[in-house]
Amino acid sequence: MITRLPRWIFWGGAVLAFSAGCVNTAALMGFTNLSVSHVTGNVSLFAAAIAYLDARSILYIGALLLSFLAGAILSGFVIGQTSLKLGRRYGSALYMEAALLLLSYWLYQQHDYLGQLAAAMACGLQNAMVATYSGAVIRTTHLTGLTSDMGAAIGNWLAGRRISKPTLGFQAIIWYCFCAGSAVGAFLYARVGYGALFLPITIVLSAAFVYNYVSDNLPEKRQPRKKRPSV
Repeated sequence: MITRLPRWIFWGGAVLAFSAGCVNTAALMGFTNLSVSHVTGNVSLFAAAIAYLDARSILYIGALLLSFLAGAILSGFVIGQTSLKLGRRYGSALYMEAALLLLSYWLYQQHDYLGQLAAAMACGLQNAMVATYSGAVIRTTHLTGLTSDMGAAIGNWLAGRRISKPTLGFQAIIWYCFCAGSAVGAFLYARVGYGALFLPITIVLSAAFVYNYVSDNLPEKRQPRKKRPSV
């Protein structure tokens, strides 16, 4: 249960949710018409493809699901933990995500379906990277579980039970930021096409730079100055 939220987690979750919403909307509005930020709907499409024996869709949607999984595996390999803590290698993971999104943009411009796989891998990496804090599950690329948690918390509050208001507030911020990112992504895609991806690429790169700067300047990482020997 979150009792007090560090600013870096608050702002990080908010901007990454906004970025994910933008990426997913651009992917949905593009020529593939498939989401990249979550797997539930794509699993249903994968199952339908199996039912209709649509080999092409089975292979492509299956690859899309595996790409999201591969991104999550990469996140686990690089970071190695599930609990959020300043000082871990989130900066490296963010740079990898930005590189995947840039690759996705280039492939999309070539009308290559592999662009969708790169975007899905980027989302899988981000979603696994932002995992838990103080027992609260934090997800920034989809809203299903988060909305369920919010609903349960509101129900408990209406019943007069104690809830973690900071947790509920943070979940609401992620929800609205993802929605806002989706709206901005749709607006940009309608005008510049897949160029809309440059906004989330810029956001992720900026987040990586800021995180590394803050992490490198932690008090415990500062080396004490050596005293000059007295003459």
